[in-house]
Amino acid sequence: MGLLDGKVAIVTGAGGGLGRAHALLLASEGAAVVVNDLGGSVDGSGEGSRVADQVVAEIEAAGGRGLANFGSVTNAEDAQAMVDAAVETFGRLDILINNAGILRDKSFKKMSEDLWDPVVEVHLKGTYHPTRAAYNKMVEQGEGGRIIMTSSTSGLIGNFGQTNYGAAKAGIAGFMRCLAIEAKKASVTVNVLAPNAYSRMTASLFPEGSEAKYAPEKVSPAIAWLCSDEAANITGKQFVISGNRVSLLYPAAYRIADNDDADAVWTPDEIGQKIQQSLKDWPEAANVPELIF
Repeated sequence: MGLLDGKVAIVTGAGGGLGRAHALLLASEGAAVVVNDLGGSVDGSGEGSRVADQVVAEIEAAGGRGLANFGSVTNAEDAQAMVDAAVETFGRLDILINNAGILRDKSFKKMSEDLWDPVVEVHLKGTYHPTRAAYNKMVEQGEGGRIIMTSSTSGLIGNFGQTNYGAAKAGIAGFMRCLAIEAKKASVTVNVLAPNAYSRMTASLFPEGSEAKYAPEKVSPAIAWLCSDEAANITGKQFVISGNRVSLLYPAAYRIADNDDADAVWTPDEIGQKIQQSLKDWPEAANVPELIF
């Protein structure tokens, strides 16, 4: 018996790296998996069916059920076709893992629109289209569902040279937080993954010899569990997963100043003094290296 027996999943960008790891693990736990991948390069150029077909072949060789899909996550009709294919082939849809992504890193001074627009489109719009199609199907089925969106510490905390990527990834986290509230009434959970994994997309960011410690396969187990019936009460959360370390990244508020007089209005000098006086007590921002390495 697998954790996901009888479930049907879609994993976008599943031709390699994290997406492949997710797809193979979900299939090994009993889920039928639609393996979506446009087959492009790291920067989003090109396309092809080979990588998705290879992952489906791996799934089937291990005794699982898979279906290749080559649609673009940035296209509404392609996204709907993914969902339709899942339902027509396997009878339903229970899980969506939004994983597809590209990189076009550059310092902001050199960040042109041809670097900005495709990254925002693939990550943010490419999360919107599959999520909309999958969520509507889950609501129609009336039996709940699981949606995982892939963000990044670049968007949740920050990173040099990735203003385009970080903006898109922060947008995905905001998207998740809002949809998670709406989706509760339909018993659909929506959570964010901020992964740290060694792949062709991230290889240049890791110290030499990191392949095993930060293998994509180490990120997928927590995600597979979040897609199970056991995780029905977990939604609206942000998980940072790096190797065998799983962390919860949560919002925090620190009150700088307050005035109970409803008629009062701070002057700039008054509130400025309050801000200056409180600086020493401000909580430190999350430490990115501490979370991921």
